[in-house]
Amino acid sequence: MSTARRYILSLSCPDRVGVVAAVSTFIANHQGWIVEAQHHADQTVQRFFMRQEILADSLPLAIEEFRRQFEPIAQSFQMDWKITDSIQKKRVVILVSKLEHCLYDLLARWQSKELDIEIPCVISNHENFRRFVEWHGIPFCHVPVTPQTKQSAYDKIQYLFEEAKGDVMVLARYMQILTPEICDRYPGQIINIHHSFLPSFVGAKPYHQAYDRGVKLIGATCHYVTAELDAGPIIDQDVNRLITPIRLKIWCDMAKISRKQCWQEACATTLKIAFYNMATKQLCSAKK
Repeated sequence: MSTARRYILSLSCPDRVGVVAAVSTFIANHQGWIVEAQHHADQTVQRFFMRQEILADSLPLAIEEFRRQFEPIAQSFQMDWKITDSIQKKRVVILVSKLEHCLYDLLARWQSKELDIEIPCVISNHENFRRFVEWHGIPFCHVPVTPQTKQSAYDKIQYLFEEAKGDVMVLARYMQILTPEICDRYPGQIINIHHSFLPSFVGAKPYHQAYDRGVKLIGATCHYVTAELDAGPIIDQDVNRLITPIRLKIWCDMAKISRKQCWQEACATTLKIAFYNMATKQLCSAKK
């Protein structure tokens, strides 16, 4: 995969004729080399979505000058748009409770550069992983959550996320329910993972419940977090078929593997796209 520096232009606007032509002509007139492009129209909300990757070295414009010259086109099409530089890594803030496998996997992929990101901090409502996280050279922030302190705790989490200049918040088995205020403040920036049995097996020990019922498919679902619990738009899913009778421990181990695989794809997708527009119920690439 090429590591050449790129500018990523992402936008959405009311659907109409001429959007692709206007954007492509602007880039071509500045000798811009488009190396990747996606676009589609969502007929449900009558909006058009576009994402272009342009070789930075092909443009004679610095990114700020690009913004200034592109603005008249954006205004004429009523665009919501932004352009980012691939040299600036996405900043991912991780939230975790007591279950370690998703945290371990994320940090391993970060350390090996498989996930080319920055992790400015890890936030937890327990102290369990402080030494592990700090061993990686990452700040660990303990924010206890109790029924009496829940609001102040979430205010603190929001403060830490803003202070860290976070782009994405990853709930790596964070076993607390975020407030609607946080969900609404960061649409398309918070991702969560859960077992694929919802809504059939809710509550404690869902894999045990499914095992007792003889379920033959096991997996995980990664989704964007909304104010409606575990009902946000789906980013990725993973599933495994169980053919022969197996022990409960092996069953749960397979579930962990599914969650890790699902995390990998979901993180890659979320870091690549610029936004998830909640109105369209599908992946897109422009911030509303």
